[in-house]
Amino acid sequence: MASNGKTLIDEWRYDGSNKFKIAKVDAGAKPFSTGNKASDQERLAEIGARLDTLQDVLYAEHRRKVLVILQGMDTSGKDGTVRSVFRAMDPLGLRVVGFKAPTPLELAHDYLWRVHAQAPARGEIVIFNRSHYEDVLITRVHGDIDTDECKRRYAQINAFEQMLAETGTTIVKCFLHISKDEQRKRLQERIDIPQKHWKFDPSDITERKLWDDYMQAYETAINATATRDAPWYAVPADSKTHRNLMVAEILLQVLEGMKPAYPEANPALEGLKIE
Repeated sequence: MASNGKTLIDEWRYDGSNKFKIAKVDAGAKPFSTGNKASDQERLAEIGARLDTLQDVLYAEHRRKVLVILQGMDTSGKDGTVRSVFRAMDPLGLRVVGFKAPTPLELAHDYLWRVHAQAPARGEIVIFNRSHYEDVLITRVHGDIDTDECKRRYAQINAFEQMLAETGTTIVKCFLHISKDEQRKRLQERIDIPQKHWKFDPSDITERKLWDDYMQAYETAINATATRDAPWYAVPADSKTHRNLMVAEILLQVLEGMKPAYPEANPALEGLKIE
């Protein structure tokens, strides 16, 4: 517990009551690390087992929903986070949605159409690997929308997320913050190791040239859409182990705070014997 009464997780949480400054977030920080990689991985395994139990109760409860949004620059580790944090969970009641460039059908609708269709159902935990925030990030950086349209979309996103929250969805938004130098190392690794060539996209180099524009777009978007019902968490992501551990710690705090409970026992089943 921090001296101001906040937990360590709260120090990295943005809900509209505090200003997000991307320059003040150290991508190399490891606030949740013990300093020992093996210990961190052991802690991650412990959290994974606890999350599996909580997910089982949430699914049985079949009342509330959880939406986890992972956003970050290329190589920030969205795929790796999904593999490491959620691997212990039962696939029943867990779903991962990866959003790519919109299809012609999706482009024929409003930008939230395809997103709403993937929102979690009762008892479900859904992870968005990228999300509707692409529509105020890449579109803004590339000039596909102007400032006025971007502001309209912030308001629409806030209204959309508020509607989800008011209908039983707990929203957790994680900004996986990687440094420009660490991204360079990871992109170079994809070039240097033949087995990783499939991961490399030449467009990543083009997007990298717009780094400062993306940092500004992220800062503006997070400040415009951080609310009590849909807070953002800044996750230092230069360390893959720490990134995974921190996201797991955040999710554990959220699920435990929901206090899910199994449905009440059916008294009609008491003493029933199966012949």
